[in-house]
Amino acid sequence: MKKQFAIIGLGNFGFYLATALFQKGHEILGIDINAKQVQEIRDQISRAVIADATDPQALKELELGKMDAVVICIGSILNNSILATLNVKDLGVKRVVAKAVSDPHGRILRKIGADEIYFPEKDLALTAAQRLDNPNVLDYLPFIEGYSIVQLAPPNSFIGKNLIELDLINRFGVQVIAIKEMVPENVIMIPTGRFVVKHSDILVILGPDAALAELQEEPE
Repeated sequence: MKKQFAIIGLGNFGFYLATALFQKGHEILGIDINAKQVQEIRDQISRAVIADATDPQALKELELGKMDAVVICIGSILNNSILATLNVKDLGVKRVVAKAVSDPHGRILRKIGADEIYFPEKDLALTAAQRLDNPNVLDYLPFIEGYSIVQLAPPNSFIGKNLIELDLINRFGVQVIAIKEMVPENVIMIPTGRFVVKHSDILVILGPDAALAELQEEPE
């Protein structure tokens, strides 16, 4: 379903977020005080305007209250990020998402009403750390406190065994929630216990962080 999003702050994160959402078929309004950044994105989204998000009147004229969500992507100047978030909340936007550059920044944004907080640099660093620590981990996504979702290339000890034989729930306390078959390409959501793991498969696993770390140490 087509939605309307406003992206405030068109630096690297805001630029890629806005253009990716537009490519998915959504209506995107890009907002930045920097004329150059607005010009660069103008032809790649629905509409781009020069406006100061710390000015309540400037935002009021853009009718942001009609948006499905407004994403605050200002990170380099914390005061501007905080003021923009306050201004957007005052306009009655139903869903306000904000980028944070640190845990204290995120706590402030949450206190003033942001519905969701993104930590792009922190999340990227955690993903990089996971991959460097264990090359079998192809992707990493924090889920809730203490739990994560990882994409894992199966170790040799898994190959040729079905999920019942592997018994990952009882052995490690983790759940295979999906399997990406690469040959041929296919995704199996909530696989049955009869699924036999192949070299070319990628396991998508949910579980406690400690259990996932133990699983990743499974011998090849």
